[in-house]
Amino acid sequence: MSADLAKANILDAQLFPTHHGAPHHIFDAWRRTDPVHWNPPTPDYKPKVLRGALKKGFWVLTRYQDVVDVSADQSRFSSHDEGFVIWDLEPEELAMHQANFMGMKPADHVGMRQVLMSAFTPKMLNELTPRIQALAREIVDDIAPRGSCEFVFDVSSRLPVYTFCEMMGIPLEMREKVVELGNALADVETHGDRTADPTMELFGLAHQVAQQKLASPDGSLMSTLAHHPAIGSNMMALNMVFVVFAIAGHETTRSTAVHFMNQMLQHPDQYRLLRSDPAKHLENAIEEVLRYTSTTTNFRRTATMDTEIGGTPVKKGDKIYLSYAAANRDPAVFKDPHKFDITRENAKRHIAFGTGPHVCIGARLARIELQALLSCILERMPDFELTGQPEWLPSIWFNAITKFPIRYSAKA
Repeated sequence: MSADLAKANILDAQLFPTHHGAPHHIFDAWRRTDPVHWNPPTPDYKPKVLRGALKKGFWVLTRYQDVVDVSADQSRFSSHDEGFVIWDLEPEELAMHQANFMGMKPADHVGMRQVLMSAFTPKMLNELTPRIQALAREIVDDIAPRGSCEFVFDVSSRLPVYTFCEMMGIPLEMREKVVELGNALADVETHGDRTADPTMELFGLAHQVAQQKLASPDGSLMSTLAHHPAIGSNMMALNMVFVVFAIAGHETTRSTAVHFMNQMLQHPDQYRLLRSDPAKHLENAIEEVLRYTSTTTNFRRTATMDTEIGGTPVKKGDKIYLSYAAANRDPAVFKDPHKFDITRENAKRHIAFGTGPHVCIGARLARIELQALLSCILERMPDFELTGQPEWLPSIWFNAITKFPIRYSAKA
């Protein structure tokens, strides 16, 4: 491994824009010779709005099995003690993250997950699917006659937020505001050019909707949470559920849909194969895009004791960076991992939605949304092409395209 790669620091927010995705040349080099790699701190880096910094170094896991093993072991590797993001959070921010069900103590997380799962059972999702398909058609019908659009904000960012509003029982008149705030929140490190923190605005919406549901129960997820004896009385926990769904489902589905479009343009042979039989190939093509692009690139754990990972000693309190992007290109699991192949037999083994007890609760919902939206695009605007350069989000957390202007044959 070259000295430059050995010293590379993945706490550079320009890595993803520069490489149009994860820096796999770095991950590959580390995986070969230093798979549990020590990444030094970057004390000068501080996000514009997140109350945290990067004062401490951390271990980067690039092997698939190491990421899976650490994710599964909450007793040795906690998502609660110091939070689940790689930043070193100030006490106020850390308290918010620990109230988030992704950062709760294991017993509390299990209880919250059981409540939330009521909205994600196969029966509930099957009932919701026709509405998601109708929303996808509504979005594509709106832009199909134009002949051009900015795909990220005109199309891909809308369906996950519209679905979130349906599940939460958010009134129709609030929908566009939630789209706006969700887009701002997805840019977690800067919130774009906004001066106000969208998190606080979402908290205000959550409180408003919760009060409506307390007055008029309607069976929505927000109504269930507001009336729950433990959750309804804990406004911070309820707020954080609202926010995590606004950002987690939003970001994964939004970015994966854009990456899907981009990968089809980058691999025209694969796009021709997909168009030859969408019913046969679309589902697995979505899984391959999830594997290949890994929109949420990492989460963090903190060692609760002196231990080891893959033979490397790790001390109590050390930070662990779970690189989903690297794991999803591990040649020990995925043959020819840097090849984009929509027929890949084990594409669904990816961990783009995480793994272990904190695997994404909305993974199946995201797949339903992507299937619905991309089916409509293949039907209504299959000849899309770029009209300008895509723009990537400067981030150390998300692999996201924030601008994707396209044109296509206009269809009424």
